[in-house]
Amino acid sequence: MAVDQALVRRLREEVADVLARQRRDDAAAGVAQMSGQDERQFARAVVNRVLDAYARAEIAAGRTPPSPVEESELASGIHAALYGVGRLQPLLDDRDVENVDINGCDNVFVQYADGREARMPPVAESDDELVELIQILGAYSGLSSRPFDSANPQLDIRLPDGSRMSAVMDVCARPSISIRRARLSRVHLDDLVRLGSVTHEVAAFLSAAVAARKNIMIAGATNAGKTTMLRALANEIRPHERLITVERALELGLGEFPDLHPNVVAFEERLPNSEGNGAISMAELVRRSLRMNPSRVIVGEVLGDEIVTMLNAMSQGNDGSLSTIHANSSIEVFNRISTYAIQSQERLPVEATMMLIAGAIDFVVFVQKQNDYLHGGRLRRFVASIREVNGIDGRVLSSEVFAPGPDGVAVASAPIACLDELVAVGYTPGYAMRGL
Repeated sequence: MAVDQALVRRLREEVADVLARQRRDDAAAGVAQMSGQDERQFARAVVNRVLDAYARAEIAAGRTPPSPVEESELASGIHAALYGVGRLQPLLDDRDVENVDINGCDNVFVQYADGREARMPPVAESDDELVELIQILGAYSGLSSRPFDSANPQLDIRLPDGSRMSAVMDVCARPSISIRRARLSRVHLDDLVRLGSVTHEVAAFLSAAVAARKNIMIAGATNAGKTTMLRALANEIRPHERLITVERALELGLGEFPDLHPNVVAFEERLPNSEGNGAISMAELVRRSLRMNPSRVIVGEVLGDEIVTMLNAMSQGNDGSLSTIHANSSIEVFNRISTYAIQSQERLPVEATMMLIAGAIDFVVFVQKQNDYLHGGRLRRFVASIREVNGIDGRVLSSEVFAPGPDGVAVASAPIACLDELVAVGYTPGYAMRGL
């Protein structure tokens, strides 16, 4: 039996009213605001009370109250509407769903991991309800509440399951959402080998590069697998190291696996409030991270002036840093960084930027996505190129130590200048990583 969405909405509003009244009463009494976890536990108790009152009302009216199964489904629906993702939840529960695109409440499209695309039922009764859902998610996702309204028509957040959601309104005819699934959150290099994303040799090389504390920039197009690669490299870092992550919206979630990374501090960019105050930029967070005794600094995605701060950090002894950047090839990364640096507060000229790159970055790993039409159009993601930075001579000098092979996946193609350092941490050229 399908859940009555109209009933869920009505009961959710009752619960939300109780929560709002409790917040007001606490504030009037000078009681500290409940933590997010405490409020959710309180909400569950309120949901049970509201459902109990609804069942008694149904009996009094001579109707059949919800069965225990129906009541459980209603409780889940109400809680999802309050703190979860509402009617998006079934799509996120499907492990085969890769991306979800929503152009208004009733134009819902999904892309599956095998390349299939399908249109799905509406996720809300109206665009207003869809906006309300996004507002709820913005209020409870991340470290601070993020508004979504006419004054703040853009929103980027991490959903409870780790997926990345980007939403816009008022700059398009109807509210629009794109959700990119995080299907591989606890991922290792051996997983990428099994998926065909890297060869044994490349996996062994990358593992050694992380162990040797080389600074690595991961490049690629949108949805090419940069974040997945970043997680896989981060999971090569030994558990005793203290990691500081800096992101626009929390996505990496390295601290969710204490067996892998017990000592993690996750920084999230803070947007300005309605008065335009209180913003904390990525560049400021990168600078702050260096004062937090990091073993390594991991920047989720470079999109602006934080690049200069990050490169300075890399070149001043904070080795072993990881980051991602949008680019169409490994060689293009240097021009992309120069563009960001010119636009930064420091306004670095190209020559100075090239010197900074040469002194900071050791390797660029380029990941590529490609439709495999020979196997039903399945979307492939793989490392196509790895470039080593060798120095500067008016421009950044680099060599493509791993270049695309016959199937596009990178294979060894040139000598590695820092080979001795990699061998010292266990790398054996031409042989698979132990255990793969």
